[in-house]
Amino acid sequence: MVLQVTDQYCGHIPERVKNVNGTTIMWYVPVITDRTILVNRPDVVLRDKTEKTCLLIDVAIQDGSDGNTKETEKLSKYEDQETEFSSMWKVRTKTVPVIIGALGTINKGLDQNLQLVPAHLSATELQKIT
Repeated sequence: MVLQVTDQYCGHIPERVKNVNGTTIMWYVPVITDRTILVNRPDVVLRDKTEKTCLLIDVAIQDGSDGNTKETEKLSKYEDQETEFSSMWKVRTKTVPVIIGALGTINKGLDQNLQLVPAHLSATELQKIT
């Protein structure tokens, strides 16, 4: 999957919904489900129709406090949505928290989380952007 972006990441404004080769990418779009869910707007939803998978990617810039607590919060925050997407769309759904410290610190599991995302992201690159 290849998306065209500008060289300056700060100036890039993504489309709200984009379809690329059987994958739907939703950027900060509320998703209506069969059941009412209060938390229905992850930062990015990647729904791959051919692989029957769905990733809920939620990004946070963490202050100096414990990043593991924030990661746990993100995982529990989207549990209901994971269940709803799995049953509605008949896909395997997973929440991928991407937590970066404001001073460039990263959580131990960040590299593993980034491997789940079908993009060429590195923790080092995210640290620089942060």
